[in-house]
Amino acid sequence: MELAVVIGNITSTIYHPAYKSCKLMLVENINPDMEQNGNITVAVDSVDAGIGDVVLVAREGKTAGDVLGQKQVPVRSVIVGVVDHLSVTKSR
Repeated sequence: MELAVVIGNITSTIYHPAYKSCKLMLVENINPDMEQNGNITVAVDSVDAGIGDVVLVAREGKTAGDVLGQKQVPVRSVIVGVVDHLSVTKSR
């Protein structure tokens, strides 16, 4: 799983049936210091995230299928959680 911030959404009139009316969101990876790295991808939103939310993104087909309740879905990235708080302890 990776940390990302939602930076936009995608609107389309035609979706693959596997998406089950989920939103498609643009997410940009971030590091634990909340710095964006420019890696922007599309992810299926399974948790009703919004623009500006920090989210957990799973980037495996099997995980996406499990989250969406289907086998062999044409999805690589899926938002699986919204981060309410992030605390990082740096080791010495």
